[in-house]
Amino acid sequence: MSYNVHGLSDDRPALIELVRELAPDVLVVQEAPRRFRWRHKCAALADDAGLVVAAGGLPALGNLVLVSMRVKVHETWCMRFPLTPGRHMRGAAFMRGSVRGGRFTVSGSHLATDPAERPAQAMLWKDALDAIEGPVIAAGDLNEGPGGGAWRTVEDGLVSSAAGRFTFPATLPARLIDGLFVTPDITVEKYEVVESDLARRASDHLPVLADLRI
Repeated sequence: MSYNVHGLSDDRPALIELVRELAPDVLVVQEAPRRFRWRHKCAALADDAGLVVAAGGLPALGNLVLVSMRVKVHETWCMRFPLTPGRHMRGAAFMRGSVRGGRFTVSGSHLATDPAERPAQAMLWKDALDAIEGPVIAAGDLNEGPGGGAWRTVEDGLVSSAAGRFTFPATLPARLIDGLFVTPDITVEKYEVVESDLARRASDHLPVLADLRI
């Protein structure tokens, strides 16, 4: 599941209820806590949702990976993109894990809103993804849709489940800017944009949910 939670500034009880209802094994979060008391806030979010923190937070500049107890975490790391003066610093979180022997690496990122800044960030993230061996899952808020250059950069060589379902804004979706990308050795058995009342209350983005077979 990939979800931009809008800095936890919307209906938090609805957010927690939605995540517990969907019960993902892996939840990739954008706009997670990244400032004062970020460790406590990320841990509290995970605990409330019935998950545990695997990677991210401040080191990944708001990108966070939470997992269920079914997931064994083998390795985690983070990267930061170069700072453009006057803009927000951004980055990505990575986790290498396994479920019942099926090994994979998951990464989450949130690219810039500035179209001039975004392509370079997409290329840096893509280079990091390409360097990973084995099955890879990339999820994030790209701030542009499938026709954009950054989206095409990330998607190159991967399978995207963009199905024309819009994810932003949650109240009246008009843009697909939240993507899920997997290496061809992963089978996408089900993909959906969650459009429930809970989802519309929980954040300004709708979450992307997928069942994957590794």
